[in-house]
Amino acid sequence: MNTGILTAALFGAMVLCLFAGLPLAFSFGGIAVIFILLLMGPNGLFIIISSAFDGWTSYILIAIPLFVLMANFLERSGIAGELYDAMYKWIGRLRGGLAIGTIVICAVFAALSGISALATVTMGLIALPSMLSKGYDKHISIGAICAGGTLGILIPPSIVMIFYGAFTETSVGALFMAGIIPGIMLALIFMIYIAVRAHLQPRLAPALPEKYTLKEKIIDLKSLILPMILILLVLGVIYTGIATPTEASGIGAFGAFLILVFTGRFTWKVLQESVARTLSITVMGLWIVLGAKSFTHIYVTIGAVDLVSGIINNLEVNPWLVIILMQLILIVLGMFIDTLGIMLITIPIFVPLIISMGFDPVWFGIVYTINMEMAYITPPFGFSLFYMKSIVEPMGFRMEDVYRSIAPFFFLDMLGLVVVMIFPQLSLWLPNTMMK
Repeated sequence: MNTGILTAALFGAMVLCLFAGLPLAFSFGGIAVIFILLLMGPNGLFIIISSAFDGWTSYILIAIPLFVLMANFLERSGIAGELYDAMYKWIGRLRGGLAIGTIVICAVFAALSGISALATVTMGLIALPSMLSKGYDKHISIGAICAGGTLGILIPPSIVMIFYGAFTETSVGALFMAGIIPGIMLALIFMIYIAVRAHLQPRLAPALPEKYTLKEKIIDLKSLILPMILILLVLGVIYTGIATPTEASGIGAFGAFLILVFTGRFTWKVLQESVARTLSITVMGLWIVLGAKSFTHIYVTIGAVDLVSGIINNLEVNPWLVIILMQLILIVLGMFIDTLGIMLITIPIFVPLIISMGFDPVWFGIVYTINMEMAYITPPFGFSLFYMKSIVEPMGFRMEDVYRSIAPFFFLDMLGLVVVMIFPQLSLWLPNTMMK
């Protein structure tokens, strides 16, 4: 059968499954099974078994449950509350100081967990009531928490980067290092925006009257010691080549467990709940990996990659126009589909294309990840927006308030995306200096 017809049928079936609301893993896996039976017969189903073995025994994917376990331990350690108290004392007297401090804590949590939901929910429960009680505008408060929470997708360790690396066979260690400078840059962009807007409109984020002595401030900095040690340890062993990202995830999980014990919040119930949540998230991820790999195999087998690449090359358009079009497609998909769904749909198409056009897959991985970060705050179906809605509804706020709050931060994310596209060395400098 003609490759073009098969490709159209493949993606038509995918769109149909998505609109029907079927689970991603079984949508992509089911499509793969049907096309394998049609094209290869029952013997071709060995591809599914091979995909399961390759995907579920992948060494790099071991990092996912360990980083998730690390995040669960940290969530229960109370570190977030202590960090917020420290930020409150140090920069609360600045206009917008609490919102800026929230971005800082979200960035720290991003470097500790790699899960955006953790920072969004935790800071929503801790920081939002505090900011509102101090006279902060609801929109700048909600926006800072939602935007800061998504930094967990970009600042390593990032679960999205692990999936990208597994799907594309790109070095996860290089991706982790590549995300550090863009992640810090985006956090700074958010903080500068808040500071400037608070200066121009003081009523939105007033300075607090409370004063604290230098001794009180320094004592509160102790809450930063354990998180910073863990961050430097996990990222340091990857950068220096002492450990792989998978080995570093084990170090991180054990370090988070020690923090849980050190803070006095360890109980057997906490351990049981943390492990159970980790198991649930990991199993879901592994089924998605199986669906993705099976779909990719049939996608490659029917020649769709060569077909799409040939069409693009024959158009003889500027490669940068293709990259820009990809970003626009990702932004639109981010309005309606979750991050892993977008990755399953686009990575098999986009990554071979960008490699054939001579672009660095590590650089593209960071550009792609920033776009996935934007997807978390893109109305109407951004995940972080729904996390925040569950927090603000009891306070009398509506989803419309959440949408309005996140709008300026979405455009700030777009600014960061453009900067990383124009200056690739922002993402490539650290990976190029890594000890292999």
